Amino acid sequence: MADLSKLTEAVLNGDSRAAVAVTQQALAENVDPQELVTNYMIPAMDEVGRRFEAGDCFVPELLISARAMKASLELIRPLLAAKGAKPVGRVIIGTVKGDLHDIGKNLVASMLEGAGFEVIDLGVDVAADKIIGEVKAKNVDVVALSALLTTTMPSMKIVIDELTKAGIRDKVKVIIGGAPVTQKYATEIGADGYSDNANGAVGLARKIVAA
Repeated sequence: MADLSKLTEAVLNGDSRAAVAVTQQALAENVDPQELVTNYMIPAMDEVGRRFEAGDCFVPELLISARAMKASLELIRPLLAAKGAKPVGRVIIGTVKGDLHDIGKNLVASMLEGAGFEVIDLGVDVAADKIIGEVKAKNVDVVALSALLTTTMPSMKIVIDELTKAGIRDKVKVIIGGAPVTQKYATEIGADGYSDNANGAVGLARKIVAA
């Protein structure tokens, strides 16, 4: 019988191979896939985030833990969809127009997935109209925008302005982040939240869907 605590351990240690092996064995033994996510994977990613905030681990460790979690999730996601299981919330994420940096954005996306969110990753250099189209097409709770360059930060305001023009600003919350971004800037452009790290972004998204 699968030792499910080893799934938590594998995610914490960033061991993708072990995470997949435990997940495969558990699913073969008809363990509820939602239980794997809720009781073992989400707590593991929460602990990784706690360690990061405490300075006990760093971005590389976060990335390999997120990779291990995603490897397991690839096996679990189709089963959850078949059962009609609902995600915690739905998030659109992207690096804004003119900016090609994706490490931070990818990390936030992985952490959100690990926390039970459905993540629609639009990639990098994402124009406002593409984001507006996705918000209109899907029942989205949060738009998460990333920028690593001061020259591309104004694109965040453009997205918020375009959401307002489209008449859908009140339907979605916008959170922003990236090295040059600050809480002051988030307030100035009318964003609903700001975080300087991936774990904080997950916390913001959780608060938004809970509210």
